[in-house]
Amino acid sequence: MAVPKRRTSKSVKRKRRTHFKLNVPGMNACPECGELKLSHRVCSACGYYDGKKVVND
Repeated sequence: MAVPKRRTSKSVKRKRRTHFKLNVPGMNACPECGELKLSHRVCSACGYYDGKKVVND
């Protein structure tokens, strides 16, 4: 069974864990209603995408 030969120091452990973080999704304001929405998605508030109405209310 694999067992570490030496204890992992706090600095080494923390350097390895610096990349474990949450990413903020790319949010843009809808040009029609101004509501924040995800990029390349239909606006859930007004139903517009790329300047065209694609979802009927």
